[in-house]
Amino acid sequence: MTYRPELLKESERYRGRRRAPVPSRRRYAAVLATAAVGAGAVVLSSGAAIDDAKTDPFTGEVAAYAQSQGDGARADAAERANRSEERTMAATADTAVAWVLPLHDYELRTRHGDPRQGIDLTGLPEGTPFAAVHAGTVTQSGWNGAFGISIIIDHGDGVQTVYAHASRVLVPVGQKVAAGDMIALVGNTGLSRSPHLHLEVHVNGVPQNALTWFQKQGLDFDLEIESPYGA
Repeated sequence: MTYRPELLKESERYRGRRRAPVPSRRRYAAVLATAAVGAGAVVLSSGAAIDDAKTDPFTGEVAAYAQSQGDGARADAAERANRSEERTMAATADTAVAWVLPLHDYELRTRHGDPRQGIDLTGLPEGTPFAAVHAGTVTQSGWNGAFGISIIIDHGDGVQTVYAHASRVLVPVGQKVAAGDMIALVGNTGLSRSPHLHLEVHVNGVPQNALTWFQKQGLDFDLEIESPYGA
């Protein structure tokens, strides 16, 4: 429908610009922009349409766009949550198979030159925290005769690791630990001459050559190499 402005009555006229009635469905707002050109000024004007609060196709498009953006945001949030869950599951899996050094910056020695009697990590200040080399369950925590204060962890399949001569334990019997979890502090308890960590590995109750057995798991105490993703 073509809109035709109504003619103004003489009484409605005034000096200067004239104002004509506008259709109820649409209004026009004058937008003035001033730009300096040389020594003068140029005034530009353009009409910007402002819709009434009535049904309009553009309004529907805006609503649909907003809804689509909301749906997209929810989809992005769900995808991020899925990625986070996948990373958590991967980290849990890596922790379950990892073999790590109990501590670092040590001097490696074998008891009486026989690694079947375990290895000694020396040159450590008393109170240095050390960790579980592999995931498992604590089966002994506290005083253990010649071992002094010790921790024994059962890793399943008949494999146990023994950590001896600690000054203090940090985990109780029955505690499940992951590779890298701190379990005790280096000490000088039991049959020990200086602060150090004595470490043994037993399979079905039989002491193993600790150096070669750990190497098969990707854990090299001589070169201080770990296996955070399993052997």
